Amino acid sequence: MGEFVEGFEKLGDIQNGVTIIGSARTPPTDRYYTDTVETTRLLAAAGFPIITGGGPGIMEAGNKGAVEGDGLSIGVNIELPHEQGTNRFVRRSMFFRFFFVRKMMLAKYSAAVIAFPGGYGTLDELFEFLTLMQTGKMAPIPVVLYGSAYWGPMVSWLRETMAAEGKIDKADLELFHLVDEPAAAARLIVDHQRGT
Repeated sequence: MGEFVEGFEKLGDIQNGVTIIGSARTPPTDRYYTDTVETTRLLAAAGFPIITGGGPGIMEAGNKGAVEGDGLSIGVNIELPHEQGTNRFVRRSMFFRFFFVRKMMLAKYSAAVIAFPGGYGTLDELFEFLTLMQTGKMAPIPVVLYGSAYWGPMVSWLRETMAAEGKIDKADLELFHLVDEPAAAARLIVDHQRGT
């Protein structure tokens, strides 16, 4: 309960946050790291607070872009067995012990989410957003899958297996967008916020 209260107090002023999810293992030399920096720089410059898990890899890149775009850089970190420190680009930091509280905070204060390539944690957070929207527990927001080479096989499986077998509706495939360029990802979110 204390984590919920602290989260509401520290994040209560956030409007139109964009959550960035992706692998903590992505090095700064990776194309997706540099694309994350550019995407979040564009969004921060357009006035969107950037929210990440506060750790390394894609999270660090998201916070770095927020700082470069002169925007609010937020890190909502999690205590893990193998300690994950907060990256140096976070300007407002929180630590959670419970994943479900952390995910609830991400969902509550996000007006959009961009999923860069990642592992189990990224999939967990991505499908949390999609499930909340699919079930009507959360208003629809832009969900961007960045990198068609990475996400394309999963999208094909969702369409050709899951939807084809009736496990999800075909309309559920419209809950996300696949993009490959920082400007396209940022534009999708900016246009949605403007209602265009």
